[in-house]
Amino acid sequence: MVEIDPNSVESVRSLGKYTENFLCEIKDNLFKIKFLNFRVRDLDSGFVLFEVSDDGNPNEEEVIEDNNSRLIRYHLGPDFLDLKNIGTLLKFSVGPLPVKNLLMIEKHFFKEKLIKAFEFKFDFCMPNSVNEWETLYEIPELDLEVKDEMIECPWETKSDTFYFADGRLIMHHKAIYNYSPFE
Repeated sequence: MVEIDPNSVESVRSLGKYTENFLCEIKDNLFKIKFLNFRVRDLDSGFVLFEVSDDGNPNEEEVIEDNNSRLIRYHLGPDFLDLKNIGTLLKFSVGPLPVKNLLMIEKHFFKEKLIKAFEFKFDFCMPNSVNEWETLYEIPELDLEVKDEMIECPWETKSDTFYFADGRLIMHHKAIYNYSPFE
């Protein structure tokens, strides 16, 4: 019997629920990928919903990160659930090694039920480069009962985002979402 690596692309694709723990260590980011800017916008109106930047130097030798920095909390409000298409733009730097076949697998869950899974591929990143990766998402149609429950249950919608380079898990980030009204 062949043992399957629990951190393989196939294992991550088969995950049916949000992970309790991170599936890799921060030190597994052998390529020293550092996120510099992240923007989310409504593709239909062009309105920027969220943007965050790291003003640090992309060529810093040491990237200091802890597990708290790998968990992001988004309070997006109830109107977000009515959007049809969003785009994200991720600007990132790469360290001294080339990155081949960068694959992002993102899985969204509500109360441990898979809502939607996405996969995106970036073929090659040159060493010591700054790159931009735009991802377009079609928001899944949710029935009114599920939407209402997501609004009433802040922080129970969660996602895991896994980054692989040449089939090896190098980064794992998590997010939790709040769709309740802004106060």
